[in-house]
Amino acid sequence: MKIGLFGGTFDPIHIGHLRAAEEIREMFLLDVVYFIPVNIPPHKREKKIADYEDRANMIRLSIRGNRFMKLSDIEIKRGGVSYSYDTIRYFEDKFKDIYFIIGIDAFSEIHTWYRYKDLFYHTNFIVMVRPSHLRHSGLEIFPDEIRSHIEIQENGVFKHASGKKIYFKDITQLDISSTRIRHLVENNKSIKYLVPYKVDLFIEKRGLYKK
Repeated sequence: MKIGLFGGTFDPIHIGHLRAAEEIREMFLLDVVYFIPVNIPPHKREKKIADYEDRANMIRLSIRGNRFMKLSDIEIKRGGVSYSYDTIRYFEDKFKDIYFIIGIDAFSEIHTWYRYKDLFYHTNFIVMVRPSHLRHSGLEIFPDEIRSHIEIQENGVFKHASGKKIYFKDITQLDISSTRIRHLVENNKSIKYLVPYKVDLFIEKRGLYKK
């Protein structure tokens, strides 16, 4: 099976997340995309985020009926700070062909991640690039310590010495952010059509993101 791993705070999940996952799944013929909500984000340990169960329930509501998308609670079960390396190794033991889905902004900071050099030995990467973003044709996007292990191939594809590949793919990135959604809710503004209808209702019912 070909498995996509899509991690994040998902606070809340929105249409942009879902559309990106759908396009990537279709491009790579993935059997399943796992949405993996973080327990404690490594780079935002002091940031207040919604309760895990609320974030997980919003994901469940969003992907219900889509057999290609699933929720994984591995990071909440593990507890503590959520490191992508640990999550990747967990899925690697179950599925050998895994693809870590990540945005270009996060990938450009991957040198700050826990055991980032080891990540390239255990997963393929799918880096989501905005259509308006300059396509990376060289190695400058990779950290210095990684470049000597990377081979340039064709069409935005790079190959690591481990055999794992890094794909840069244009996708439809809607101008939606969880931060903006929270801000709108806090100020009693509509978030209709930014999140799935059932998520909108859930946020209202639970009183999430209010002052």
